[in-house]
Amino acid sequence: QVQLVESGGGLAQPGGDLRLSCKGTGTNFRHGIWRWYRQRPGEQREWIAHVLNNGYPSYAESVKGRFVISRDDLTNTQYLQMNDLKPEDTATYFCNAHFPVGDINYWGQGTQVTVSS
Repeated sequence: QVQLVESGGGLAQPGGDLRLSCKGTGTNFRHGIWRWYRQRPGEQREWIAHVLNNGYPSYAESVKGRFVISRDDLTNTQYLQMNDLKPEDTATYFCNAHFPVGDINYWGQGTQVTVSS
């Protein structure tokens, strides 16, 4: 059974930092694309970053220059370092592992990030 377990969410002040982790079990994620999404209340889930299996990252404009995505294929874990947080970053953050062969997606359960003074 494939599972993604997230950790690292919580409360941060504006300008603060948080790091999210997402550990995968049940398969080898080396050939997958790791992604992060977030969902604000009343809004649709939005993609914010991904990292390819060659390590190349991409970011949504809303987080570019502040967030850093990374992956560790030895531990099947991806990370999202979130710097200079803003109140509008408040959302539930979801990790995703996408395997292009077969168009398979796995999702984490979500972790809440709240940015408030």
